[in-house]
Amino acid sequence: MDSTIWVAIISFIGTLLGTAGGIVASSKLVNYRLEQLERKVESLGTTTAKIPVMEEKIKNINRRIAKVEHIEVNDFCNVN
Repeated sequence: MDSTIWVAIISFIGTLLGTAGGIVASSKLVNYRLEQLERKVESLGTTTAKIPVMEEKIKNINRRIAKVEHIEVNDFCNVN
């Protein structure tokens, strides 16, 4: 066989190995990033479960503030 054919065959094998290696590396990176995103989504899930509780507490705080402000306004009105 001619040397150019050998060079072509070796180049083809190198191209195949390089492509396969790139695909494997890319696959590992994508899997790693997906795992990281899944962890973030799980942590957000626990946070969103706490939001209704916090909203209820905020409503209670707002009611208390409104009562205090109302009392203070009435006290000022009685003084005048």
